[in-house]
Amino acid sequence: MAFTPLHDRVLVRRVESEDKTKGGLIIPDTAKEKPAEGEIVAVGAGARDEDGDRIAMDVKVGDRILFGKWSGTEIKIDGEDLLIMKESDILGIITPSSAAAAA
Repeated sequence: MAFTPLHDRVLVRRVESEDKTKGGLIIPDTAKEKPAEGEIVAVGAGARDEDGDRIAMDVKVGDRILFGKWSGTEIKIDGEDLLIMKESDILGIITPSSAAAAA
């Protein structure tokens, strides 16, 4: 099924967190928090300003983002759990550092 968010909304797939800590301890499912990091799957066309002109979105499909713990609405599309949220709920875009990109 194809889904396109309207206005200034985005569709986000959560990025799963690690099952182990850096020290090697395994984290049980009951102790895990839902990750506040995700990848944008689809974006809307953007909100309109007072003159009726579109305001361009700052994010695009494929961007990795951080969002608030309680941001968005959980939905299920084709059996996959996704989030739909407003662009204003996004805290920032994660870009790979130049050191990580070189490695």
